[in-house]
Amino acid sequence: MRLDEFDFELPEELIAQHPLTERTASRLMTLNKRTGEIGHHRFSDLIDYLSPGDTLILNNTRVIPARLFGVKPDTGAKVEFLLLKEMEPDVWEILVRPGKKVRPGMTVSFGEGLLNAEVLDVTDEGGRIVRFSYEGLFYEVLDQLGEMPLPPYITAQLEDNERYQTVFNKHRGSAAAPTAGLHFTEELLEQIQAKGVDIGFVTLHVGLGTFRPVAAETIEEHRMHAEWYDMPAETADLIRATKARGGRVVAVGTTACRTLETVGMKGEIQASTGWTDIFIHPGYDFNVVDALLTNFHLPKSSLIMLVSALAGHEPVMQAYEQAVAERYRFFSFGDAMFIY
Repeated sequence: MRLDEFDFELPEELIAQHPLTERTASRLMTLNKRTGEIGHHRFSDLIDYLSPGDTLILNNTRVIPARLFGVKPDTGAKVEFLLLKEMEPDVWEILVRPGKKVRPGMTVSFGEGLLNAEVLDVTDEGGRIVRFSYEGLFYEVLDQLGEMPLPPYITAQLEDNERYQTVFNKHRGSAAAPTAGLHFTEELLEQIQAKGVDIGFVTLHVGLGTFRPVAAETIEEHRMHAEWYDMPAETADLIRATKARGGRVVAVGTTACRTLETVGMKGEIQASTGWTDIFIHPGYDFNVVDALLTNFHLPKSSLIMLVSALAGHEPVMQAYEQAVAERYRFFSFGDAMFIY
């Protein structure tokens, strides 16, 4: 398929700059993947589309304050780091600005020496591999020095950093939030469980590569960046039990979906940890996911291709056309879509 088949006109004012005060106050579009029928609801109505015996799978990653501002000690020149993923203890892949003069062998200092980075290598994509040195605990130092890495299309200042975290976040490591999960409150999750729906958790540390527009003219040429995931044994057990009783596995977000399908490609769902670069696009046969809750995505992104793989290209593009016409809010702090 051609890249331009996933393009659409999006007025800039529909890009949500602020989270709503109430997490569940977002709108919810529903899309029936069998009939193509579209519905318009409030997010709290999601519970009406879940049935006893279904299982909701959530990504419990926590976004780290991954943006760091430092200086080169020799010249005093300012440098910005964006942490992408931890390759091994204290060794990270990062993006750097300005990048041309940040070469292997160089050091960058943050917080007047509270944190230092030695540049080890340059990646194929132009990023850097760096090794951090510090005293104490890395994430405590990062909490002190780092800023929340909001996506570039959000230009407004975030007043409360916890609104870019899910209420069920647990494991630190993401450079971006699993945004479909931002709509849930603990109360709504309790109501869902009370209805007889099970809830399970996976972890996928979200990298920025997930959100980058696809550059290849034909989508099959695109290669995803690898992201670290964990499928716990208790979640694997839950999924097998759900399938055995005829319930649906409902992925909350494309990150949970990619984790489930990565594990599902290996056969029976088992506990698993590793790196995934799975690219789901039309033509892909889903092994695990029956339904998907997701936000509205960037034109030409791998995420709108994933959604199209589940619901069909034409129905998804028609749904997006309606979303624009009905003034839905787009992207990280925007409204949601439920494909069932």
